[in-house]
Amino acid sequence: MLFISWQFIGFLVVVLACLRVMPTRTSRQGLLLVASAVFYGSHTPWHLLILAAPSLIDFACALRIEDSNDALTRRRWLILSLVSNLGLLAYFKYADFFADSIGALFGVSTVPLGLALPLGISFFTFKTLSYTIDVYRREIPACRSMWRYAMFVSYFPELVAGPIVRASVFLPQMSRALTPSLERATVGLQLILLGVTKKLFVADRLATLVNPVFATPEAYSQFTVASAIVAYSLQIYCDFSGYSDIAIGVSRIIGFDLPENFNMPYLATSITEFWRRWHITLSQWLRDYLYIPLGGNRKGARRMYINLMLTMLLGGLWHGAAWTFVAWGLLHGTGLAVHKLWTTHVSHGRRPFHGVFGWMATYAFVCTAWVFFRAADFATAMTMLRKTVGLEPGGATWVYLPLVLLLPLVVAAHAAGAWIAWREKKTRTAPERWVPAPTFASGVYNHAGRGIALRPHRAAGLYMLLPRPSFISGFVLAVWLIGLFLFSPVHTRPFIYFQF
Repeated sequence: MLFISWQFIGFLVVVLACLRVMPTRTSRQGLLLVASAVFYGSHTPWHLLILAAPSLIDFACALRIEDSNDALTRRRWLILSLVSNLGLLAYFKYADFFADSIGALFGVSTVPLGLALPLGISFFTFKTLSYTIDVYRREIPACRSMWRYAMFVSYFPELVAGPIVRASVFLPQMSRALTPSLERATVGLQLILLGVTKKLFVADRLATLVNPVFATPEAYSQFTVASAIVAYSLQIYCDFSGYSDIAIGVSRIIGFDLPENFNMPYLATSITEFWRRWHITLSQWLRDYLYIPLGGNRKGARRMYINLMLTMLLGGLWHGAAWTFVAWGLLHGTGLAVHKLWTTHVSHGRRPFHGVFGWMATYAFVCTAWVFFRAADFATAMTMLRKTVGLEPGGATWVYLPLVLLLPLVVAAHAAGAWIAWREKKTRTAPERWVPAPTFASGVYNHAGRGIALRPHRAAGLYMLLPRPSFISGFVLAVWLIGLFLFSPVHTRPFIYFQF
C-alpha cells in the first residue's frame, strides 16, 4: 500500500474517521494497532510474523533487563535481543550477499536463497534495538503493556521508511487523546502536500533522466551523465524527505509528533554538517548506538578515525547488501575523518572554507558518493565518474527540460529557507538551543490560523503554513493542486528507501 495511492487515501480516511468517533483512548490505540497490521500485511501478509517475532522477544528481554540487578543477567538478556534482531536482519538481507562474496573469494559457486526482503526490516530493527539498549542503560523504563509496545513497533506511518522513532519519543505520547483536530490537520495536511509535491513533482520526474543514464552511462555524453548525477541527488532527497514529510504529516493529524528527518542537507558546507542535516534520525542512531559505544573520540585521535570509518561502513551496509553501498559508506567515513583531521590539526577549529567553496566541495563530494549508492555495480559507477571528468568522451547529449525547470525552484526554496533561518537566528535573544519536535509543533499549532507563517526550526528546516481560512490560501492551494495534476507523472514510482 503506497502512500501516494487511492488505496492509501481511502485507508487513511477510514482510520481518521474511526479515530474521531472512538469513545476512549484505549479503543483508539487498539484501532491504530489493527490499522498498522492491515497496512503492513497488505504487502505480504506472512511478513507480519517477522515483525511480531522480534517484537515479542524484545518486549520480554526488556522486562527481564529492568527487573534484574545482576549485571551479567542483564547483559545476557541484552545479547539475546541483539542476536535475535540482527540475526533476522542478516538472514533476510545479507545471507545471499555474504554467501556470494565468500564464494567469489574462494572461487566457489553458490545457490541464492532468493529470500523476499520484508518491507522496512532495516528501520524497525533499528527501532526495536534502540528500545532494549535504552532500557539496558536505564535511560527509559521498560514498557509493561504488550499492546502499547506492539503499537510502538508497528505504527504504520513511519514503519516502512522512517523516521526512526525511539521509544523515548513515541511511548510518552501515547497518553494523548489521539483524536484528530482541525489545528493538527491544518499543519499535517500541508506537510503531506509538501511531501507529495516532492515525490511526484520532483523525484518521479527526475527518475526519467536518472534511470536510463545510470543503466547505460557509456551511451551518453559528459554533460548528460553529470546532469543525471545532479538529478539523482535531487531525486533521492525529494523522494526520501517527501516520504518523511508525509509520515510526519499523517502522524500530526493522528496525534503523534515524530522527529524531523531532514534539514535542507544540500546547504551543508562540510560533510560533518551534511550528516547533521541528512536522515537525522539515522545519523543520531549511528552516533548514539554505534559510534559512542565504540569509543567515540574518547580514546585518542587514531581510534576516533577508526570509529568514524567503522560507523559509516556499517551505515553503508545497512542501506543495502552490495559492495557499492559499502564503498558509499567508506567514502563518507573517509570524508568525515578528513574533515575532522582538517579542523583539528590544520584550521584549528577555524572555518576558512565555510562559505561558497565549502558548499561546492561538500556538494561535489556528496554527489560523487551518490554515484556508488545508485549504480548497480562498480563498473557502472566508474564509467559514470570517468564520463563526468571527461576521460570517456562521446555519447548522446540529452538536455532534460524538467531538470532545467526544477533546479531554479529547488535553489529558490533553499535560499528562502536559509534566509529565514538566518533572520531568525539574528533576532534571537536567548542562546541557541535545540527545541524538541513536539514543543516546536505545539507552537506551530498555536499560530496555524494567523496568516502565512514562515517558521524555521533547527531540526525541521522551513515550515510554510497557509493562512486559514482566506481567499489567498484557497487560491494558492488550488494552483498547487492543479500544478501537481498537470505536471506529475501518470504513474508514481515506489519510494527509493522501500528497498532498504
